[in-house]
Amino acid sequence: MTTTPPPGQPYPPHPQQPGQHPQQFPQYGPNQGQPQGQPQFPPPQQPQYGQPGQGAPQYGQPAQGAPQYGGPQPQYGQQPYAQQNYAPPQQPGQPGPQCRFCGGVPAVEATVRGHQGFLVMMRFLKLQGPFCKTCGTAATRDMTAKSMWQGWWGIGSMIINPITMLVNLATSSKFRNLPEPAPNAPGRPMDPGKPLFKRPAVLGLLIPIAVIALIVVANLNKDPEATIGSCVYNKGTADKPNVKVVDCSSSEADYKVIGKLDNTVDGDQCAKFQDSTVSYTDRNAKYTLCLTPN
Repeated sequence: MTTTPPPGQPYPPHPQQPGQHPQQFPQYGPNQGQPQGQPQFPPPQQPQYGQPGQGAPQYGQPAQGAPQYGGPQPQYGQQPYAQQNYAPPQQPGQPGPQCRFCGGVPAVEATVRGHQGFLVMMRFLKLQGPFCKTCGTAATRDMTAKSMWQGWWGIGSMIINPITMLVNLATSSKFRNLPEPAPNAPGRPMDPGKPLFKRPAVLGLLIPIAVIALIVVANLNKDPEATIGSCVYNKGTADKPNVKVVDCSSSEADYKVIGKLDNTVDGDQCAKFQDSTVSYTDRNAKYTLCLTPN
């Protein structure tokens, strides 16, 4: 005998054994087998490729709840501001550079120079700022006063020392244009002292003047050099001649130079000049004059 299973049961019931109670098995179907009263959840949907998931932050936008910063962020390749060598700009009203000696303001950057000569050696002096008006004036006067009498003792120093003092003259103009330093400076300002032309060191300027005067006088008193065609006379003797150049129209003009031989003291070489009768040799300057009667 064939039985047909009831609808909803895909498999026939288990054959019942004699003496056993019938067993009831739960029939599972749609939404069956779950406790009653609990909500049914649809299966989660995965976001499609290229479409952001629901509630996910968009690219380039901060997520909800993330802190927002209003300040500028460092760009790529730059260090944060705390790690940069950043000096804040000077605010209006803040003092500028302070004097290196007294700490007074206002002050200006400058370099005061000096020079010392030691015959075959020389020494360059330098004092760097910043200086206030009082200390800068004192430093300039002191360095220039020392150069006035210490800077001439050498051939090269005779040229360099005037240049050094002229540079200090231009530097002192920076200090004259400064206002007086503010009172109550941390340190004590330098004493400017007397002006340069009221100090004994100004007499050092007479050293180059005296040297120049000696050179000029020596050249003026120097006898003119004998050349071909000039006339001379002998102030000495025949054994120790002392030949001087004179005007050919003078009554003292005894001889006339017709030849001059350099780098030789051999008077016999004057024989090459036909009219030469007398020769004069200067062993110090190493030359020979070939003379004929005027």
